[in-house]
Amino acid sequence: MRLFIAEKPSVAKAISSELGATGKGDGYIQCGDDKITWCFGHMLEQAGPDEYTPDDVPVNGSGRKIWRVDELPIIPDSWMLRPKPAAKKQLSLIGKLIKSADEIVNAGDPDREGQLLVDEVLEHFGNNKPVRRFWVSSQDSVTVRRGLSALKDNREYAGWADAARGRGRADWLIGMNLSRAFTLRAQRGGSRALLTVGRVQTPTLALVVARDREIEAFKPVPYHTIRAEIAHAGGSFPAAWKAKEDQAGLDAEGRLVDTAVADALVAAVTGQAGNVAEYKQEAKKKNQPLAFALSDITALASSKFGYSAEDVLNTCQALYETHKLTSYPRTDCAYLPESQHADAPQVLDAIKHVNPALAGIVDGADTGIKSRTWNDSKITAHHGIIPTMHKGSAAGLSDMERKIYDLIVRAYLAQFYPLHEYMSTTVGIEVAGETFAARGKVVTLNGWRDLFQDNDEDSDKDQDEGGDQALPAMAQGDDVTCKQATRKDAKTKAPSRFTEGTLIRAMENIHKYVTEPEHKKMLRDGDGIGTSATRASIISELKRREFLETKGKQIISTILGRSMIDVLPEVVKSPVLTALYERMLKSVEQGTAELDAFIAKQEAFIRDQVAKANDGSVAVAGGKEAAPVSTKYKCMSCGAGLSRRPSRKKGQFWWGCSNFPTCAQTYPDVKGRPNYSKGRNVQKTQ
Repeated sequence: MRLFIAEKPSVAKAISSELGATGKGDGYIQCGDDKITWCFGHMLEQAGPDEYTPDDVPVNGSGRKIWRVDELPIIPDSWMLRPKPAAKKQLSLIGKLIKSADEIVNAGDPDREGQLLVDEVLEHFGNNKPVRRFWVSSQDSVTVRRGLSALKDNREYAGWADAARGRGRADWLIGMNLSRAFTLRAQRGGSRALLTVGRVQTPTLALVVARDREIEAFKPVPYHTIRAEIAHAGGSFPAAWKAKEDQAGLDAEGRLVDTAVADALVAAVTGQAGNVAEYKQEAKKKNQPLAFALSDITALASSKFGYSAEDVLNTCQALYETHKLTSYPRTDCAYLPESQHADAPQVLDAIKHVNPALAGIVDGADTGIKSRTWNDSKITAHHGIIPTMHKGSAAGLSDMERKIYDLIVRAYLAQFYPLHEYMSTTVGIEVAGETFAARGKVVTLNGWRDLFQDNDEDSDKDQDEGGDQALPAMAQGDDVTCKQATRKDAKTKAPSRFTEGTLIRAMENIHKYVTEPEHKKMLRDGDGIGTSATRASIISELKRREFLETKGKQIISTILGRSMIDVLPEVVKSPVLTALYERMLKSVEQGTAELDAFIAKQEAFIRDQVAKANDGSVAVAGGKEAAPVSTKYKCMSCGAGLSRRPSRKKGQFWWGCSNFPTCAQTYPDVKGRPNYSKGRNVQKTQ
């Protein structure tokens, strides 16, 4: 008997549809001699840190052990996994099915976690049966059939499972140890803050905090631009003044800041004759956009519709898993395998079936066109997100699913439309010794941009130079006149706040936010923090913990989030180390690095940081001074001294036990004294 273990019921159902279901049991599907069962994501979870610490430690009211400095760092000699409570019944069934199987097929999702979550179940039951791997990027029937006929040896994917193990263990080591170490350090200074540290979470939060503070500290600089209306025999057009290298009135950034100089320039050129010093026309072509990586579609949907990263991921997952209309979404690759180009007629036929309103656009596609998106040398473990050959229905799609699906469809259809072609014109004008520049564009073939009429990709061009205007025909040396020059007053702008889409871009392109040249160079080649599969959940977790919040499309740091960043050392919140660890995990995945070596580096880092947190120096969340411990007012619960602390409301205070978290007693403040009659015990979950 061959046993398929799928990552989730929907995958099991897709496989059974192709193998042919002949019966159904409690937790599995019979398909002739084969059986298909399923997990519900990870069925096992890491044991908690309390399981690795001595049993004689006292517990608080919640049943959890008190955090103690002398127990840190907690580094397991042997890692323990425990069945998740909700998974025990299904896990027991899988164990019985494994015993009766002759061969196992790992049908986890095509990524690190999908590989590990089935492998760890097999290891949990000590499986020694041969294991194959089912690996597909879509769940439409054609792709599933192809995957079933191309099963591989599961050992070929051992690096993927090890990389997932490494990620999980590193996150556990950092989260459990540093959260405790820095929380206890802050408490020794009088803080009650719970400092949750994450390997990727903390550097991501630091990015937002740094951006927000840069915006708040920004002071706009006023400057001037000069725009001229130039008259030529063929017509008039606007042009922008360009400063000479030795131009007076410029600041260090080359901006014209001297108003008197600007006014003098306007007066000097208005009404003056000049000539065309440079005239250049060039036929240009613009390639079709690539297919979507997850970060690409997240950034676009965030900008266009204001969707959160988690919304986009969940929507793409539903389109893939539930509706089977698009391919696997958790991809960092925007290219497509060249072999899939031959599937284009069937995919286009499915698109037309699902979207009758797009029939005209589909009919206009030319499958003889092979864009740069089809490139085997650029393919990683996954390919770009594209429509499948599944002839489903759009009737059951939500509004969000419909919009995301439309983006994916149009990006795919664009691959079969001609290049966008245009004539680019640049003009240099000399008037009274001053230089003006203009730029023009005339579209000669719209091509693939017929599919994106509402998306002006060139909107960021300098409109002072005319942008996409149609310039009159000219020749070098032609006479012109500056009909009117105008001084335009402007101010420098602060950088934009992050949206969820641009924050994911920042996590992906972390080298842009690193100032040290050596690190920037090292991280430039596609390294980032987090992965395409985890970035959305990291942002969601930061919001859940109230370190980040959203205002409209913008995502900003909270006071709590900033306090977290203020109290942590640079190495913990820097993205550099995290990005380097991601690179090491990639090497583990590819089989060029050992898991043990990666974990050893994590352990060394943890030991170093715990030692520094315990070295006696005191830090307090938010950078505030520790509240003094009173010798006069004692806690009625444990007898320790109380500390008077400022409330969130200006001018108000409260009293808390200095023995927190062992004792969580608090008292309201009445004229500088604790009100013992209204004390309360607020237990905090550690």
